[in-house]
Amino acid sequence: MKIGELAKLSGLAPSRIRFYEASGLIKSVGRKANGYRDYAPETEWILQIITGAQSAGFSLEEIRQLLPVNAQDWQQESMLIGLKRKVEEIEILQQRLAHNKAQLLRVIHGIESKPADVGCADNAQLLINQMREENDVTAK
Repeated sequence: MKIGELAKLSGLAPSRIRFYEASGLIKSVGRKANGYRDYAPETEWILQIITGAQSAGFSLEEIRQLLPVNAQDWQQESMLIGLKRKVEEIEILQQRLAHNKAQLLRVIHGIESKPADVGCADNAQLLINQMREENDVTAK
């Protein structure tokens, strides 16, 4: 199939498909006598796997390591290890984000509940001191 047809089926720009090919994520393709690339039918589902993996947070290098060159070379064990590793990374990121969100919400609350007789600069210093104390407690 030609790159235009593959682009239409996959929803990707032809330049993106060529990039994945140049990166080794999809097989290099033969060219017809007229110079057009001729992609195999399975290229569409490989592109779906690549874009889905990117959406899930996989880097191109991680995808390259997990993605077989062809459908007969799927290595379930190494793929499972890579997928489980990514889930662990996502869980760590979620914990970090939850901590950051909680800190931001405390700062927002501290700003919104600033006593009228306390200046903004003094309130900011109080909030900074509170955050330092909380970080010291959690670090122990």
